[in-house]
Amino acid sequence: MEQSAESMSAIPGRMNEGWNAGDAAAFLADFTDDGELVDFEGSIHKGRDELIAFHRPLFDTVLKGTRLVRGEVKFARIVRPGWGVVHHRMAMLMPGEQEPPAHRSFLQLYAMVWQDDRWQVAALQNSRLISLETAAALESLAAK
Repeated sequence: MEQSAESMSAIPGRMNEGWNAGDAAAFLADFTDDGELVDFEGSIHKGRDELIAFHRPLFDTVLKGTRLVRGEVKFARIVRPGWGVVHHRMAMLMPGEQEPPAHRSFLQLYAMVWQDDRWQVAALQNSRLISLETAAALESLAAK
């Protein structure tokens, strides 16, 4: 495999497939052994084994049957040989939903490293994608 932006761009899609199958190991297969994930609440999880252990019970309970949809890589670029970044957006469907609500849209920033002859995720920042209007409404609720 070569170090291309296209090969980096394939990783979010594989992760979405793993999520949709409810398979924590497949979801995190492209992480480095010491990879880090910052979830949308700001919690930091370190190491692929810890990440799998964290996600497995979620896929069996509160996230069971959820699906990631509308995955779109906005950009992927090699910063320098062996290092790259990917910006990805997607949304989450809960079981039975046909369309995701706007408040369940996410953006992700991946830091990639070329290791073992393939791109791997060294770090992933997962954030909710909300409008300024929604943020202002949440601020006004919090102020009450």
